[in-house]
Amino acid sequence: MKTNFVCTNCGNTTSKWFGKCPDCGEWNTLEEQVEAIQPKKGLKQKQDKSYPVIEKSRALHINEIIFSNNLRQSTGIGEFDRVLGGGLVEGSVVLISGEPGIGKSTLLLQICQSLDESVNILYVTGEESLSQIKLRAGRVGVNSKRLLILSETNINKIIPEINTVKPNLVIIDSIQTMFDDEYPSSPGSVTQVKQSAMHLINMAKESGISVILVGHVNKDGAIAGPKVLEHMVDAILYFEGDKQQAHRIIRAVKNRYGSTNEIGVFEMNDEGLKEICNPSELLMEQRPKGVSGSCAVCILEGTRPIIAEIQALSTPTAFPSPRRMSSGFDYNRTSLLLAVLEKRLGMRFSTQDIYINVAGGLRIEDTSCDAAAALALISSLKDVPVPEQLIVVGEVGLSGELRSVYGVEQRINEAARLGFVQIAVPFRVIGKLKIKHSGVTLIPLRSVYDFLKLLGL
Repeated sequence: MKTNFVCTNCGNTTSKWFGKCPDCGEWNTLEEQVEAIQPKKGLKQKQDKSYPVIEKSRALHINEIIFSNNLRQSTGIGEFDRVLGGGLVEGSVVLISGEPGIGKSTLLLQICQSLDESVNILYVTGEESLSQIKLRAGRVGVNSKRLLILSETNINKIIPEINTVKPNLVIIDSIQTMFDDEYPSSPGSVTQVKQSAMHLINMAKESGISVILVGHVNKDGAIAGPKVLEHMVDAILYFEGDKQQAHRIIRAVKNRYGSTNEIGVFEMNDEGLKEICNPSELLMEQRPKGVSGSCAVCILEGTRPIIAEIQALSTPTAFPSPRRMSSGFDYNRTSLLLAVLEKRLGMRFSTQDIYINVAGGLRIEDTSCDAAAALALISSLKDVPVPEQLIVVGEVGLSGELRSVYGVEQRINEAARLGFVQIAVPFRVIGKLKIKHSGVTLIPLRSVYDFLKLLGL
């Protein structure tokens, strides 16, 4: 039987193995696959059992297309709806991925419980037995009469069952365990994942059934399987968080029906995942007082302002090359800030080991945190605490100037709500602000030299 080598990144097929894929250029992505057996000519083709047959397709003028305002269905979990853009869209396919044990199956079972009573659900499990699903459902309090459980991995048996029970939502846990028996390759291979996903996507688009796929991740944190899977689905959600901590974050990296900047925050407990509707208070309740190297900042995740704490630690190094470690904050951005502070303020960070951490397990990519990170670094180096009621927002340029950022009014409102009375922002945005809060002082920042004034240096 003939074998080919298929690239797990782009799906390119070659007759022999290469260390580097000839098509996409990625290294060590070619996997050996058995070539699919093609039906012989003259034999009767197998009846299509995947999804209903429709009439011949016809192109429509854009004004002829009928748009329904009731396309979205709320899941009953506000944080999950926020990430999706308002709820599940009819006929959409959502891929949710994360490390093993992070809480994907637990969250999906809770969604089954909280969905509207008019929604019928089919939960297809390929990794656990029915008794295991029942045990977890009992632990998190799931007893919905609208929930059907199917333990099956053959996609050619799953699709007919879907057509029989006609659910409104189908959950596949997980797509890497599904296989099509018409192809001889093993489950989890590029061919099987792609074909199984294609069956489910076609079924969803033709019948209007919403589908949620659970995806595995590889050792690099990327979704396992072919890269084309990420292009086929409508939305991709990543479940983030340390399994040793209680906080979990869902982040959208692709969404055809909403923003990709939104996040949902949860807390894992004995009864499952609990929504955190006000993450700012949760992240700031354990902030230390009177300690150097800590500075508050307000970030924007989509439309949600969140108060976070950036911590910095500067200690004399014992090695010729000082260490630089960053958790939750961009490592390259840390190096840039250190270079600016050394050049503009003459501070000797080159003799210090530097550690930066974002408390609570958040991952920050917003450049508006530059000023807070720089202030925390200066505070740790000089061992001078940042005022507790001070919050800093702004982007630091290579010349040491403070640049304006978007959404300043939302950030100020959130900071004032949590009791911050001093808010340092780039001076250019102060004249454009239309809001005023009693008891709140806005401090204009022009350059990194103003950081010394904030610390009284």
